[in-house]
Amino acid sequence: MSAGADPALDVHEVSVDLGGRRVLSDVSLSVTRGELVALLGPNGAGKTTLLRAILGVQPIATGQVRVEGRATKPGRTAIGYVPQRHEFAWDFPISVAHAVASGLTGRLGVLRWPGRSEWDGVAEALERVRMTDLADRPIGQLSGGQRQRILVARALVLRPALLLLDEPFTGLDMPTQELLSELFAALAHEGRAVLMTTHDLLGAIDVSDRLALLNRTVVAAGPPRELVDNPQLWAQTFGVGENSALLRMVKAAAA
Repeated sequence: MSAGADPALDVHEVSVDLGGRRVLSDVSLSVTRGELVALLGPNGAGKTTLLRAILGVQPIATGQVRVEGRATKPGRTAIGYVPQRHEFAWDFPISVAHAVASGLTGRLGVLRWPGRSEWDGVAEALERVRMTDLADRPIGQLSGGQRQRILVARALVLRPALLLLDEPFTGLDMPTQELLSELFAALAHEGRAVLMTTHDLLGAIDVSDRLALLNRTVVAAGPPRELVDNPQLWAQTFGVGENSALLRMVKAAAA
């Protein structure tokens, strides 16, 4: 994070309760424009819950979330969100272009149809994910990798300052992973703030500007090189022993 830069995303001491149980406690995290931050942690660590709290769709018990200096409002704040693929209704009978345009619903409202400028934005988003030639294809006919790229385009159509990615590489082949990794890095370098959850530890270490280790709270955050030199932080975050395969992977990345 650049010294003195105002964060595009500022999460300050956020706690979240679900079913009477505290699942996130005093989480503080910031992401500036031009930065890609990977959020890493075990299953059940609260990664998706944190993204939902940032979006404003998950109530928080304490703390605050600010995007571009303002409190978030569900559907109103310009946050691009890429959910996990199973969260989207792929059997809905719409085309690829209309699926991407649906990302504008929060801004336009349910009854307003996209105009020329919005459709130009759809075309631009499809071009960024290399899906222009499939604009008229029904979404039910897409492969897993194509579906993931459509979700990314759907988030980009808002031209957001902040992009949230929830496990964007799960179940994808290597060429699609590489395409998306390059795109996410490019989007950050163009001036967006990007926060990504992922189980791909080596990929996160390779592509991210900073890592944040989360297990109900932020255990540590910093540049990848700094964190891979501290395997005890990974052991604490993931709850593993000193002989675990995960720690061997982290130590190899540090070599």
